[in-house]
Amino acid sequence: MNPVVHFEMPYDNRQRMAKFYESTFGWHTQMLGEDMGNYVVAMTTESGEDGPKQPGAINGGFFPKKADWPAQHPSIVIAVDDIKASARKVKDAGGTVLGEPMDIPGVGQYVSFTDTEGNRVSMLQPSRPRRT
Repeated sequence: MNPVVHFEMPYDNRQRMAKFYESTFGWHTQMLGEDMGNYVVAMTTESGEDGPKQPGAINGGFFPKKADWPAQHPSIVIAVDDIKASARKVKDAGGTVLGEPMDIPGVGQYVSFTDTEGNRVSMLQPSRPRRT
C-alpha cells in the first residue's frame, strides 16, 4: 500500500500564508529560495530526520501560484517505490500524468497527476527508502 506522506497547497502571498498557519495552528514554516521554486515547507507535527514522529501525522508545503500551472489546488502526495511504474499505472487506470517526474534535491522524484475525478494528486519516490 502506498501511504499519503505530504500535503501541498498554493499561495499568492507567502509571508501572509506563513503568518496565518503559524499563528492559527502553531505550524513552523521554512521558506526556501528561488533554487527550490520559492517552496515553503510546513512542519505540522514534531518530526525527526525520518519525518513525523507521530504515526499517521504528515507535514506539507506550499507552492506559489503560477498562471501556466494546471490544477493549483490543495492536494496530497503519495509515496511510491517506483515513480515511472506508478505513472504508467495512473495512465492505465484513466488518470493523466502532468509532465515528467522531476528531481527534488535531497527529497526524491516528484510528479503530479489528475485522477479520474479531476483531482490533482502527486507522487513522490523518496531518495531514501520508506520505513515499513
